[in-house]
Formats: sequence, C-alpha cells, structure tokens
Amino acid sequence: MPAEADRGSREKNPIQEIFWTRTGLLLLILVVVSGLTMVLSANLDPGVGKNLVTAVATGTLVSAIVGFGQTLITATATQRAMLTPLIEESRQSLRDLSAEYRSMNREFFPTHVFEPTAEPNPALNRLMMQDLQNTRQYLFRGFSGRHAAARLLLSKAEWELRAVVADPDNLSGISGRARYLIRHSAADVDVDTIQARLHQEIRMGLVGLYLARSRCTRMEVTIISDPPLDRLEIFDDSVWVTLYSDAHAPAEYPRTLRFSDGSFIYNMERAEFGRISASHHAHHLVITPETTREEFISRFEKITNSTLSEEQFLELNAEFYNFLRDFAATAELGS
Repeated sequence: MPAEADRGSREKNPIQEIFWTRTGLLLLILVVVSGLTMVLSANLDPGVGKNLVTAVATGTLVSAIVGFGQTLITATATQRAMLTPLIEESRQSLRDLSAEYRSMNREFFPTHVFEPTAEPNPALNRLMMQDLQNTRQYLFRGFSGRHAAARLLLSKAEWELRAVVADPDNLSGISGRARYLIRHSAADVDVDTIQARLHQEIRMGLVGLYLARSRCTRMEVTIISDPPLDRLEIFDDSVWVTLYSDAHAPAEYPRTLRFSDGSFIYNMERAEFGRISASHHAHHLVITPETTREEFISRFEKITNSTLSEEQFLELNAEFYNFLRDFAATAELGS
C-alpha cells in the first residue's frame, strides 16, 4: 500500500515525475556543471578566461532553467492528455463493476435474513406487516393458513388473498411438518399425537381464513394433498421464505429469508405459486365477505370429507382466537 501511494503521488506531481526520468538527470547535470563553473570563475583572475568560464556557467544555468520549465509544461500536458483519461476510464470501470455487483446482490441475495428462534421474532413480523400494509395482493403458501388469517385480522386494510394450504384429510401431506415438530418438541410425543394436532390446526386455519374474510375483497384457497414444507408469503414488493425444509434448524421457528421484487427468487416463487394454485388436482375454496357460515360449512365438509357441526365450528373459532391472541403478544403486533 505505501508503495502504491508513493507511485500515485509521483503520477500526480509533474515536478516529481521530472526527477524520475532521463530528462531530470540531464537537468541535474546542467545545474551541477553551472555551479562548478561559477565556483571556478570566482577563483580566476579577470580576463578572457574568466569571461569565457562565466559565460559557460551562465549559459548552462539558463539552459537548465529553460529546460526545467519546458519539461514541466510537457509533463503536465502529457499527464492531462494520457494519464487523466486513463484514471477516469478506470473509475468508470469500477463504477460499472460496482453496479453489476449490486444488481447481482439484488438478483440472488436476500435483503434480510432472520435466524431461527424459539418464539415468533418481533422484528421479522413488524417488517412483514409493513410489506402487507403496502401490498395489493397477498399470496400465502403454507401448512394451515392460520398465520395468514392472523396477519389479516391484525391489519386495517383490504387485500386479495390467494392461499395454498394442506389437506387435513391426507395424513401423508402432514408427515413432513410432523417430523419437523417432533425434532423440536421438548416432550416425548409420538407421531400420531403430532399428526392429530396438525390435523386440528389445518381445520382451525380454514376457519380462521373464513373469520378474516372481511379483510379481503376475495379469498381463493387451494387445498393440496402434498404441500411444500417451506412457508411462502408473497407481497407486491417482496417474498418471504420460511425454511421448514431445513433439517438442522435449531429452533421451532426456522430461518426466514426476505427477497425483493424483481429478484430471481421472487420471480421463481411467484411462478411456482401460480402453477400450484391452478392445479386441477387440488380442491378450491372461494370465500368472499358475503359468504355465510352455512355456505362455508357446506364447502368445508365437501373439501375435507368431514362434518363440521355448529359446536365444532365454535370450538375451532375459539381455538383460532386463542392462537391470534398468543401470536399477537409474542410477535409484539398488538391486537
């Protein structure tokens, strides 16, 4: 670094540049010759010899001074003509390279990374709620949809919601999330107990989406038998990926990544969401603010192949509001 600094200072200083060339050495010789002849002239007696030596000394000194001035002007002009454009071109190349790296970062790297936690992360949820407030369409792909319903009820706006959730009637689709929960369960629980709990969560999530219908102009819920493990939440300006597929996640709430719109991940996940939600092999449930409880229960029973009595509906209703209250408190979102 010091050597580079010295080299850079010489390039910027024409006077220093002169003394690092053959011209500089010649000027130095002329100055030395002029000095020696002046000393010699001072020690000579008046006459032709002294006058000749004095003339040589004076001429040499004048030549050195004129040569120095000409060299200085030439060095400055050369620097402006050759070095300055080169420096500017280098700076432009660096600016272009920096812009390319920023573009690559935007394309492939997340804007935010939230590490695994044992409880909902308040910072994560506050930022996600900001994205929700600024979006027109909310796309959710997850397990039960209860978090999507909770976010809608904790907000004060209207959206178009499209959601993809698991089929409560298909145990094979529940097994992936069950294995994840068993790895992070403090108690010794079996698969059947976890699957029963998850089955109830899906039913409760569907009821929660119905309860949040007033926050949406329209809800389109797609119910599939084998949902992807990772939770996906897409807004107009961002996509959030919660990595339940991470087998080594150290906490119940795994790592979550946020990517901006226009990134490779955003475009890929949005296209994949459209493909899954349009599947002809899935069940589709449309909910509007005008959908009555009876209409919802009828569609619910048709899709899940299970009955939903008034008592069961009220039980799931109460369970969802308990979840909403706990989620709002731990995520510090208010109510």
